[in-house]
Amino acid sequence: MAESSSGGEKTEQPTPKKIEDARKKGQIARSKDLGTAFVLISSATALLLFGPMLARRVLTIGQRMFTLQPKDVFDTQSMFSAWGDIMQLLLPPMVFIFAFILVAAFIGNCLLGGFNFSWEAAGPKASKMSPLKGFKRMFGLQAMVELGKSILKVLVVVGMALGLLNMFFRDIMTLSVMSAPNNIEDALWILGWMFFGLCCSVIIIALVDAPYQAWKHNKELMMTLQEVKDEHKNMEGDPKIKARIRRTQMQMSMKRMMQEIPSADVIVTNPTHYAVALRYKQGRDRAPVVVAKGVDQIALQIRKIGQQHRVPLVESPALARAIYYTTSIEHPIPDALFSAVAQVLAYVYQLNLFIKGRGKRPRKLGKELPIPSDYYYD
Repeated sequence: MAESSSGGEKTEQPTPKKIEDARKKGQIARSKDLGTAFVLISSATALLLFGPMLARRVLTIGQRMFTLQPKDVFDTQSMFSAWGDIMQLLLPPMVFIFAFILVAAFIGNCLLGGFNFSWEAAGPKASKMSPLKGFKRMFGLQAMVELGKSILKVLVVVGMALGLLNMFFRDIMTLSVMSAPNNIEDALWILGWMFFGLCCSVIIIALVDAPYQAWKHNKELMMTLQEVKDEHKNMEGDPKIKARIRRTQMQMSMKRMMQEIPSADVIVTNPTHYAVALRYKQGRDRAPVVVAKGVDQIALQIRKIGQQHRVPLVESPALARAIYYTTSIEHPIPDALFSAVAQVLAYVYQLNLFIKGRGKRPRKLGKELPIPSDYYYD
């Protein structure tokens, strides 16, 4: 019961795979208020930077459009040329302002959660059109949180607006006694800074909303203990299947090893517990290579196959154990064992010549082969 209850509660932090799967579905932490704050502040900053240029060009356009020259009365193309002049004047500052806002909007929306695009999230979902789920979204906990945020926004923005009006009240009143175009420039300057102050008030909302959205997203991805175990099992593989694969691999490896025994030049034995099959082909192998090795039943099988294919068997317990413990299959023997193996191979070659009637019977191989002391294994 305890294990079942602990497995049903989402007490575990989301794994990297869980987070990555959620990103593929478009489920990432996003703060609309953070993106809105960046857009508004960048708009105010762009107006403060490029607003004077825009204002001067708008004044030039006004003077151009409200000043009628005698030649313009009889020129049928004057209207079209005027529109061309207007576009030439307005386009540069407008491009600067919109590019500034576009970059800020991209940064603001990617600041929390990073850049992410998901076709799965862009696709239509039946759950989004469900009236029942829509009702839950309208009156659920998330709706209450959004309502609280909206009330907070109103309070903060209204408070900031009242503060800014109080700060710039004298400057606003002074505009009525100023002459154009100075009053227009001052009015734009006051408007720009008031707009910037109002936009900065949204930062307060964003500083509250961004951590909340990150916490909420992490909470939604929390996992039960059983989910963590299942994910680990799926990633690592079922132990039973892995064991079966290992057995199959061992069987295939054993089969390949047994198929290589007929190509061996000699089998060094313990004589019963260990067996090591060696191959040395001049021009192919730079050193003697182990093609098969084993203990007990496998050693017996190696000796049996070797006898069937007339591979010489040489008893040397120390050498057999040394090669078995220090050399992997299809790998050359260590340099320290070259001398001992060379004596074994020389004996085998002389024995083969004697059997073919081409030489004398070789001396019996000595029991004490030149094996380094650190290569002795019990």
